[in-house]
Order: sequence, then C-alpha cells, then structure tokens
Amino acid sequence: MVSTVRALLSGALPKAAIVAVASTIVGAIAVPFVAQAQLGDTPPAETQPPAQAPAATRAIEQSSSLIGIAAGQSLMSEAESAITQQNYTLAAEKLVAARKALNDVSTYYQNLSGVFVGVDSRVNSGLRDLARESAEVRDQASYQLAVVYRAQSRPDLAVPLLVEVVNSQQPTRPLGQQAYQQLYELGFVAVPYNAPGQ
Repeated sequence: MVSTVRALLSGALPKAAIVAVASTIVGAIAVPFVAQAQLGDTPPAETQPPAQAPAATRAIEQSSSLIGIAAGQSLMSEAESAITQQNYTLAAEKLVAARKALNDVSTYYQNLSGVFVGVDSRVNSGLRDLARESAEVRDQASYQLAVVYRAQSRPDLAVPLLVEVVNSQQPTRPLGQQAYQQLYELGFVAVPYNAPGQ
C-alpha cells in the first residue's frame, strides 16, 4: 500500500490506476466509521439528557437562588422588612447585596445576548429583555438604598446612587423623576424638575 501511495504521489501511475487506488484508500478509511455506526455510538439511555429538562434546572427562578432577578427581589423584600423595623444597617446590607446580584445578572444577560447577535434574534431579544428587567429592578434597589442612606444622614453615599438612577432611568420615567427629586431635596441640584404633563 505504501509503494502504491508513493507511486501515486510521484505521478508515475496512469489515471485509471489513480482512481482505483483512491477508491481503495477511501474504502479503507470509511470501514472503521461504518463499523462504529453499526455498533451504535449512542450512549446508554441513563447517560442521555432527558427530552424535557426537569424542574430542578429552573433553580435560578427561585428566590432561594443566589443569582437571578428573583434573588435580588428576595433581598429587597428582606430590606423592606428591616426598614419597617427601622434597622437601617441591615436594610443597607441587604440592598447592597441586591444591587450587586442584580447588576451582575444584568451584565451576564447583556453579554449572552451579544453572543446571539446574528445567530438567533429570538434568543438575543429574550436575553436583552431579561437584562433590561434586571437593570430596572437594580435601579429600584439603588433608589431604596439611597433613601436608606438619606435616613442615616449619609448624603455622601446617597447622591452617587441617585445620580446613577437618573442616568439609567432618565428623568422622563417615574423612578428617574423620584431620584432627581431626592437630589433636589438634598440640595445637590438647584433647579427642580417637573416632568411635562405634571
């Protein structure tokens, strides 16, 4: 076989012989693949993923998860309970954790959506929607945290958060307007803003 391949490469064989040698080589290469396909290369049923994912794989949607929008909302609920009890230190801790979790998940969704640009617009759109939703909830947590800092007489910590909310939400949206009003009440801005139609 080696001498035939050498002759083939040197061009010493006639065309008919080249075709015969090539078909022999292709046949020799294909035999192991055909045999493998006949043996069945599918793994046993117990190692194959189920046709439908079990409910446990949707763990991110649970409030007990450490990541996801539900996790951030759960931390915000805990913060609200602490605020009701006037435990502003605990409320601030919960809201800081909520902001971080929501900011992280928003970034993850944004990054994933970028991967699907030009690949699958449906997946891209869904991920962008999740990024937007998590950013909205993050801004709510930021606003609540700023209000808690204000209650603790910490405008130095409240102002950056309020500015962040106005930038993210814009002054045309209710949360952006509320954040700007807080900035005005704190004396950080001198001109009040009244949204059109108010």
